[in-house]
Amino acid sequence: MKKQIGLLLTIAFLVTQGCASPQIKMFTDSTDPYKEYTLEGDATPKVLLIQAYGQIDEGPSRGLLRDRPGMVPDIVSQLRRAEKDKDIGAVVVQINSPGGTVTASDVLYHELRAFKARTGVKMVAVLMGVAASGGYYIALPADRIVAHPTTITGSVGVIFLQPKVEGLMEKLGVGVDVSKSGHQKDMGSPFRASTEEEARLLQELTDRLGQRFVDLLIEHRTIAPEALEKIRSARIFLADEARQLGLVDRVGYVEDALQSAKTLAALPDDARVVVYRRAEFPDDSVYNAAGTAAATGEPDLIHIELPGSMAELGSGFFYIWPPAAGL
Repeated sequence: MKKQIGLLLTIAFLVTQGCASPQIKMFTDSTDPYKEYTLEGDATPKVLLIQAYGQIDEGPSRGLLRDRPGMVPDIVSQLRRAEKDKDIGAVVVQINSPGGTVTASDVLYHELRAFKARTGVKMVAVLMGVAASGGYYIALPADRIVAHPTTITGSVGVIFLQPKVEGLMEKLGVGVDVSKSGHQKDMGSPFRASTEEEARLLQELTDRLGQRFVDLLIEHRTIAPEALEKIRSARIFLADEARQLGLVDRVGYVEDALQSAKTLAALPDDARVVVYRRAEFPDDSVYNAAGTAAATGEPDLIHIELPGSMAELGSGFFYIWPPAAGL
């Protein structure tokens, strides 16, 4: 216990002295370059495993000791590196995500689709524990979607989150004066109740973004009309029902997704399965997602989210399944 307290005090001292003296880098972070590591296989053709774990966002999460890169720039960086490697014959995107913001989900969908168009590389998505809403949205460009037997997926829709604090402000005796150039400039303000007109306009925007999700689903998947009606409800499904509805192609495990990728790309069974990481992990495997969120192999002794990183508490449109995101 004394050793732990001493280590924490040392870290705190180094952090507080960072502005007055040269920075001491104790951990790898998002500024370190990616390196390629082989998980299995020994043949020259490669299958790249990309892991999309956590909420889909664009900006970094800032901690006390290091920054955690947002999922979008993190995965795009991997795609850019893979595009330069002619030995990459297939990509498997391993998804465990409740979704994220509408724009971040759409950007990642676009980048995965554009990568396929530019390279001709075959792509397989494998859905893990949760691949709902935006987590499913980013799987749509894949040539084949495999769901783990216990996957929760679906939630094909959008939600507009609009925190309200006007009741609390009344209790505290606090108010906000607003000067605006148009009568709807502060539409969605947390400081007052929405008008009927504002509620209608926000619902229209929500419906349009939800329809975009459905339109892309129809573009990429063959969905029967009766199945589409069930999917439109934005409910979640387990893997077996998702397969019956046409949301996924098969139910299986990560090794099945890897084999599907090798088969689609006509790669040998012993093709190398590789990942890009910023640090090396002993006894690494396809189930190690430690390199995705922290991009490092060292444990978090202290991780404090600064206020600016809690964007999910603000108003916005989300392709997300709220229960899995803690909302």
